[in-house]
Amino acid sequence: MKYTYLGRSGLRVSRLCLGTMNFGVDTDEKEAFRIMDAALDSGINFFDTANIYGWGENAGRTEEIIGKWFEQGDGKRERTILATKMYGDMHDQNDGPNREPGLSAYKIRRHLEGSLKRLQTDHIELYQMHHVDRKVNWNELWSAFEAAQLQGKIGYVGSSNFAGWDIAVAQGEAKARGVLGLVSEQHKYNLLCRLPELEVLPASQALGVGIIPWSPLDGGVLAGNQRRKNGGRRSGDEKRLEKHREQLEDYAKFCDEIGEPEDVVSLAWLLANPAVTAPIIGVRTLEQFKRSLKAVELKLDESALKRIDEIFPGQGGDAPSAYAW
Repeated sequence: MKYTYLGRSGLRVSRLCLGTMNFGVDTDEKEAFRIMDAALDSGINFFDTANIYGWGENAGRTEEIIGKWFEQGDGKRERTILATKMYGDMHDQNDGPNREPGLSAYKIRRHLEGSLKRLQTDHIELYQMHHVDRKVNWNELWSAFEAAQLQGKIGYVGSSNFAGWDIAVAQGEAKARGVLGLVSEQHKYNLLCRLPELEVLPASQALGVGIIPWSPLDGGVLAGNQRRKNGGRRSGDEKRLEKHREQLEDYAKFCDEIGEPEDVVSLAWLLANPAVTAPIIGVRTLEQFKRSLKAVELKLDESALKRIDEIFPGQGGDAPSAYAW
């Protein structure tokens, strides 16, 4: 496994991040334990989750599974760089009107305590805002995060699904307070979704924020599913496969030429971008996990990257050169 720094922090994390969104939903507890064991054994030390995973009335279920795995001991917790997120509705009646998705000092304190309890730990290395809430003043947010850091309950703060200007505002307010600010932005970024290259990636690089791409295979669309009959697993996948069929078939031919699977190449393409810290591999099975590991060792040369750009053209650069003279 290879490692890099998480944004401008001094924390070193693996170049692949284990996503746990499927744990307790499509992946049962036993298989989840096997995947997490294999992740640590392979050198992956970076695990991502969220308090809402498990979904709906089962929100929190994924964190509970991870907590039970930590409970086994053998250094599992000590060797894991743990990231979780908050913003959504935890279906807790005690939250009252604050059940609604959003950010506040109240929610940060309350939902952090809930995550710590479910995860059976006393601290979280990376605590992330799952979405931006532009109604809330950054003085309120940074005060709440600073308090949690001083209490030793969180190490670093990250964002997710923020626009480039949201990241800039957050970092400006942090600088004014004399604090580190954001160290990471978790964002949807893949070969079929290159919009972040316009603003989010350059802003993050300039401001010391590491990019953690979610849905790096676009829900499996970039994993070679077009080769299989009824390749779409989720609602809407078949339509997306059909919409991009010509591109995906060209991509499949290219991957066959270089002798590598589509999913591995898709991850390697992300890892070749200096803005990217670690793509999140949201696997459902141990087999899928093992396939993903090869991406860290696969180095795409300039001709391969050029060919991929021809198949999946991006925005033409960052802003404003991509759309102005």
